[in-house]
Amino acid sequence: MSSPKRAPATRKTARPKTAPAKAAARTAAVSSDTSAQARALAATLERAIGDGDVNVLNPAALQALMAALCKTYSAQIEAGHALLPLRGRTSVSSTDIMTTASGLLKASNLAVFELGMWQSWTGR
Repeated sequence: MSSPKRAPATRKTARPKTAPAKAAARTAAVSSDTSAQARALAATLERAIGDGDVNVLNPAALQALMAALCKTYSAQIEAGHALLPLRGRTSVSSTDIMTTASGLLKASNLAVFELGMWQSWTGR
C-alpha cells in the first residue's frame, strides 16, 4: 500500500498593492465626503436648536453621535494632531461646554478629580 501523494504546492499570487498615491487619494476623498456630511449635519442641528427644537435627535442617535465624536477626536489627538475640539470662542456657551463635559464624566463614572490627575500625568 502506498502513501497518498501530496498535492503539488500551488503558488499564491500576490494581490496587486494599491499604489500609495491612489490609497491616499481614496482616503482623502472619503475624508472629504465624510467631513462635508458632518458639516451639513452640524448645520442642520444648529438650525433646529436655533428654532427651539431641542428634540432634533432622539436619545439613541445623540448618544451614538457623541460616542463617535469622542472616539474620532481622541484618535486624532493620539495620531499627533494638535487641535482643540472647538474653534476658540464659538456659539457654544461655557454652560454648554460644562454641561457636556459633566455629562461625559458622569456617563463614564469619572470624577473631576480623576480628570485633573489624568491631565497632570499626560500634559493634556
